[in-house]
Amino acid sequence: MIRVGLTGNIGSGKSTVCKVFESLGVPVYYSDIEAKRLYTREEVKNKLMLRFGKSVFNDLGEVDFKKLASLIFNNKDSLNFINNLIHPLVFESYNNWLSVYGESRYTIHESAILFEHHLEKRFDKTIVVYCPQDIRLRRVTARDGVSEEEVLKRMSNQREDSLKNKLADFLIVNDGVKMVIPQVMEINKVMGH
Repeated sequence: MIRVGLTGNIGSGKSTVCKVFESLGVPVYYSDIEAKRLYTREEVKNKLMLRFGKSVFNDLGEVDFKKLASLIFNNKDSLNFINNLIHPLVFESYNNWLSVYGESRYTIHESAILFEHHLEKRFDKTIVVYCPQDIRLRRVTARDGVSEEEVLKRMSNQREDSLKNKLADFLIVNDGVKMVIPQVMEINKVMGH
């Protein structure tokens, strides 16, 4: 099985592209969704409580992701703490997931921070979903209901598009002009699916 890592900066349309791959029968592991699930684990909650206190929890004792995001996106130490807490658990989950799809020609692992944490070494091939920053900024402010300033802070924690694009084995342009489906179909063909 060929393990493919798929990434792209915030608002690039990674999830949309992944849905196209899924429609072709390609198994997709959504690391961001899995990471959010991990925040329900008691051991994760306990470590968050020790580090941040009650401020990152809502009245039901669940993690308040907006509060947590406001703390970590402005503080590299806190961001590193979260990454070191969650990433090993995500990869443990991913490895379990892979065992289910061992007969597939290839699988896709979607991750927003593939190159930022040098995770590309864990994959046979990489795909970057690219969209110009001005379009991504509009998409994310509309989708998440946050200010442009907040989105730009989040963007500052990700590598520049030009660097990611150079590192990728495949590039999918999702700018609202170039059609995504033919680009996905071409990669699917190259992958022998």
